[in-house]
Amino acid sequence: MAKKKDGGWAETVKTVIYAALIAVGIRTVAFEPFNIPSGSMEPTLLVGDYLFVSKYAYGYSRHSIPFSPPLPSGRLFGSLPERGDVVVFKLPTDTSQDYIKRVVGLPGDRIQVRAGILVINGTPVRRELVGNYTAEDDGSRVLARLYRETLPNGVTHSILEQTDDGQLDNVPCAQVDMSTGRCARLGEFLVPANHVFAMGDNRDNSQDSRVLGAVGFIPVDNLVGRAEFIFFSVGNSASWMKPWTWPGAIRWSRLFSAVR
Repeated sequence: MAKKKDGGWAETVKTVIYAALIAVGIRTVAFEPFNIPSGSMEPTLLVGDYLFVSKYAYGYSRHSIPFSPPLPSGRLFGSLPERGDVVVFKLPTDTSQDYIKRVVGLPGDRIQVRAGILVINGTPVRRELVGNYTAEDDGSRVLARLYRETLPNGVTHSILEQTDDGQLDNVPCAQVDMSTGRCARLGEFLVPANHVFAMGDNRDNSQDSRVLGAVGFIPVDNLVGRAEFIFFSVGNSASWMKPWTWPGAIRWSRLFSAVR
């Protein structure tokens, strides 16, 4: 009987190890779940959204593997994102952090923001006013304008603007008017080779590539994958101490919706 019991424990341990290896393998080569903790990608992604990211979309780098082991740089089966892709990436200034933003600039592109309008290679990107939107800003709700923006490759998506004269609405600034503190002359971001430029859809509430010291240009090696679809979404109206409130907090209409 003792031998049988030992064999049973051994089988259990092997099963657990195999299950863990399969889970790691799926997270490395196929899909990995992420959740949205901030409003920087509103209205596309909301706080409390849970989504799957495809790990194979741009090939594999060391950041495709859990804990980003110190492997050689480069990507296996690598490819560039397309403008408009929503990507998860390791923050260049701190690769322990995952960020999610929308790619708007590719290697060699010249990027500006003029009075809130994204400008790619000298051409303003078309945006159309849809209406008003109540957005989240550091835990409070603020009124913003909802636009539809169309990138040069035809990808159309929603963005939010609270103002067209905010800190990140005229960048990069090449010269500051010292009397007003405002930008007197714009420069350009030139996206380096093997890098992309990404912005949040909530344009006045996003730390992204416009902030060179915090995010800046994103190395292609830092890409983790492309956001594909939302598999769960929950608002903050529920209380953990009141289980009967949980179903009412689920955003049922967002479940299994594609990220666009």
